[in-house]
Amino acid sequence: MGKNGMSMNHQEPSSGPPRVSEEDYQTLSAFRYALRRFLAFSENAARQAGITPQQYLALLAVRGSPSPGSMTISRLAERLQIRHHSCVGLVNRLVQQGLLERRRCTDDRRQVNLTLTARGAELLEPLAAAHLAQLQSIGPDLRQVLERLG
Repeated sequence: MGKNGMSMNHQEPSSGPPRVSEEDYQTLSAFRYALRRFLAFSENAARQAGITPQQYLALLAVRGSPSPGSMTISRLAERLQIRHHSCVGLVNRLVQQGLLERRRCTDDRRQVNLTLTARGAELLEPLAAAHLAQLQSIGPDLRQVLERLG
């Protein structure tokens, strides 16, 4: 195994990045394909539920936060890997749709936490269940690819 966790079926040059074997290319390709299949499923499921894929991810991040009720726009932007101002717009749209609400933190009134509304939770539940079922379906293929990485 090389430093990057990939198999090394040949000698590494003394300088420069490690060489990539045919098996490594096949593993990377299979991994990307499995991820893309899941993402395509996710995007379609969100649209069928009447929300955008990014809105689904935001609802999931708020609901799946390790500290319920403590998700802020800054934390959400980090989880979604988007800019703060883009996250503000996303949250505004979700609030307008009645799926999220902003709540002032009782400890620090300057801080605003995001929580799902009952409507948001109702919309998210079947989507999350469908995503879990899809992961269980593709799990063996994904697990096999990950095992090849060592």
